[in-house]
Amino acid sequence: MQTTLHLAPEQFTHREILLADRGELSASVFRFDSGVCALRLKNGLGELVLLPYQGQQIWDARMRGRRLTMTSMFDQPVPTRDFLASYGGFLLHCGATAMGVPGADDRHPLHGELHSAPYQSAALVMGTDANGDYIGLTGNYRHTQAFNFNYVATPLVKLYARTSVFSVSMTIHNMKASTMPLMLLEHVNFVPIDGGRLVQSALCSPATMRVHGNVPSFMEVPAGYREFARLIAEQPQRHLIFGQGQVYDPEIVLFVSYLADESGWARTLQVHPDGSSDLLRHRPSQLDHCVRWICRSADQDAFGIEPCTAEVEGFSAEKAKGNVRYLPGGSSFTSELEIGVLDADETRHEEVLIEAALIGHQ
Repeated sequence: MQTTLHLAPEQFTHREILLADRGELSASVFRFDSGVCALRLKNGLGELVLLPYQGQQIWDARMRGRRLTMTSMFDQPVPTRDFLASYGGFLLHCGATAMGVPGADDRHPLHGELHSAPYQSAALVMGTDANGDYIGLTGNYRHTQAFNFNYVATPLVKLYARTSVFSVSMTIHNMKASTMPLMLLEHVNFVPIDGGRLVQSALCSPATMRVHGNVPSFMEVPAGYREFARLIAEQPQRHLIFGQGQVYDPEIVLFVSYLADESGWARTLQVHPDGSSDLLRHRPSQLDHCVRWICRSADQDAFGIEPCTAEVEGFSAEKAKGNVRYLPGGSSFTSELEIGVLDADETRHEEVLIEAALIGHQ
């Protein structure tokens, strides 16, 4: 059974107000100084700050006493639909008619229309499912463009009691009678930890961790960057440990080929020096590509895991590769993620599952 509390922008003021609580779970609403509405969900182990009317982004995530979110140049979200004008959130839904960096023949914005979409409705949900008691956020964004598109995006984030792992899903429902192109990317941005190591259900080779060599036109490339990128391309294991003082400027982008285990999950860990880890699980049956990007500089510090339906070279290039999907009229597509923090014992167990998945595909 689920209880739904429909939200309205008028409820969000600059003074934070408790909206609901259920045991250790609670939800409060406030408005950033920039004017952007925010919902804070809490459990006994941490909190999420979400933007109900701006892409339903997870702007910030904190679990087990640490902040998971990338370091950026933004201390708060900005009311905009421009991807780069408010880029500092923990999770952004990207797509859904196109995503990636637009090429010369593309007209879509960077990473599509979903990441900062103005949601027409938002709702707080509370209930119990197979994973326990939860509190969460959902809503609807209807994207209609005459003669072209008519779809509804419905995300759902659930924060559970007594766990530091939460779930995220996104459903795209095609309202048209005809097919629509579908490109979806879940842009999850962790902060890298010095001494952290990446463990994932993906084989490490130049073929399965491919460096993306094209640099977007909005980025300047310093001397030595191309040589550094070539080294990572030839020896991808070099990027699996975050060395102290190591610089990735502007960024390194890789296309990673993941393997699913018997339960259908692909798994990624950033294991911290204390044995705990940051976690992301996704289903390759839904999101069959994955982009990894690393940017470590004085202004931005980020390790991105981006499960997706295609690579990120823009609609035209991905269509030529055969990576653009088509969603029949009246049908829906759903993607699922599990994200959070594991303690040392849970991390060791997750590493065993990752190793088993790798062995099972050898």
